[in-house]
Amino acid sequence: MSQEFYSSMEKAPQRALLKALGLTDEELKKPIVAIVSAKSEIVPGHMHLDAITDAVKAGVYAGGCTPVVVPAIGVCDGLAMGHGGMRYSLPSRELIADGVETMLIGHAFDGAVFVPNCDKIVPGMLMGAARVNIPSVFVSGGPMESGKFKGKKVGLSSMFEGVGAVKNGSMSLDELTAMENVACVGCGSCCGMYTANSLNCLCEALGMALPGNGTILAVHSERLRLAKRAGLAICNLVRDAITPRMIMTKRAFTNALTLDMALGASTNTLLHLFAIAAECNVALDYNLVQTISDNTPTLCRLSPSTDVDMEQLHLAGGIMAVLHELAKKNIIDGSAYTVAGCALADNYEHAHVLDAEVIHKIDSPISPVGGIAVLKGNLAEEGAVVKRSAVDKSMLNFSGKAKCFNCEEDAVAAIYSGKIKKGDVMIIRYEGPAGGPGMREMLSPTSALVGMGLDKDVALITDGRFSGATRGAAVGHVCPEAAADGKIALVKDGDVIKIDINNGRLTLDVPAKELQARQKKLRPKDSNASGWLLRYQNLVTSAANGATLKKKF
Repeated sequence: MSQEFYSSMEKAPQRALLKALGLTDEELKKPIVAIVSAKSEIVPGHMHLDAITDAVKAGVYAGGCTPVVVPAIGVCDGLAMGHGGMRYSLPSRELIADGVETMLIGHAFDGAVFVPNCDKIVPGMLMGAARVNIPSVFVSGGPMESGKFKGKKVGLSSMFEGVGAVKNGSMSLDELTAMENVACVGCGSCCGMYTANSLNCLCEALGMALPGNGTILAVHSERLRLAKRAGLAICNLVRDAITPRMIMTKRAFTNALTLDMALGASTNTLLHLFAIAAECNVALDYNLVQTISDNTPTLCRLSPSTDVDMEQLHLAGGIMAVLHELAKKNIIDGSAYTVAGCALADNYEHAHVLDAEVIHKIDSPISPVGGIAVLKGNLAEEGAVVKRSAVDKSMLNFSGKAKCFNCEEDAVAAIYSGKIKKGDVMIIRYEGPAGGPGMREMLSPTSALVGMGLDKDVALITDGRFSGATRGAAVGHVCPEAAADGKIALVKDGDVIKIDINNGRLTLDVPAKELQARQKKLRPKDSNASGWLLRYQNLVTSAANGATLKKKF
């Protein structure tokens, strides 16, 4: 691609510009590879990405290609949490995909190595890679080490839960401050099986990243070696003309969903896998998700559900060991191709479980079913999702009276003021993709419930979404959302809601005639959106479709 663009006499002006960058004739004769880096000084998961990109550059040079670094934006969900900035997090995924398309096509690159780490950056880059469809490899910045406080592991979710603990008197402000200083110890994506680490692990099953991508710690030199190998791999892919859509096929997405269920990963992964698949012209839906979940045992229970962190998962054998166990039940398609230049089975063939307490063997799983469940019923006709691996057994079948809130802030205030009692079902609506707009991630209310000691007695249902750090009976992605005339908009305080996670049901116990009468009186809530969010609000589709943007107008 670059050779056609830059080698002819007519392209002398373009070569002049490239030589202004310091590139030589010898470098211009080789395939030119973009290194798309999310480096910034505001996201802890990205603060060290210069070191990763330098290692990738070394690998690209060693492989016989010419590397050029280009930027990508990124929002830190932890910093955006609990205020208006979170409305920009999910929409940023679309901007990142658009930016990838713009940079790669606009400059006629032959291939690309993507260096993301946190939440929406990984799927946004995957969407862009699929759209442009030139040879591509992913290598993340890696997970953060766990912090230590009073002899226990802590991380970002510990801080959010600590705020609630101070509110209910079980932790002092001095203790919270002391934990604040040690919870997030340095560079890397937050240390549990949150959204970023979930997606970086799924990249291995998708075939778009080399083994170790999801679990090698950010601070370990092993990650630099991985980055160099990614640089070498892209040169092979360019020579062989292997593109993302040749790798991200239906079987690759099925593998990724299967791994997702075995890990008990973030519910956000469903939003993102659906969106990435759409760019690959692969159809996914909640029925497929539920079928895979019903047939996939949970092999890992990781932070925030337990104190088992990403480092322990890596030392136990990593993602390849998990895939090897799943393959024993014939629920992984090992023939799927990968960026390593081989089948997925060749990657996991020699991987083994080294700690059966971290990665359970296939014949002794934590649960016979997967970590994520899809719920349907009159309250979620298109579906809703819950991370059942993070739900206490006593809450798997739960019935309670609704307490309704039209925004996250009011819900959090009610929790901290003691208005939420055991047995309540909190409803947070108008937080969906269009209603928010932006489908905010709600770690603040779920952490507040944990901190106040209510996570085993109160359910939370929303048309918004939850952080991978969430635990408890937190049901999100309710579709249709309130802004799309979903039944969640019709719930009133005191209505009985039934949650049956084992049987996949979410029911509003109100007669149909009463709901029809409420529908006639319903008045839409104005989000007062402006700028980019107003455009997003008018273009975004249902969370059941991955909250992608409309492709036809």
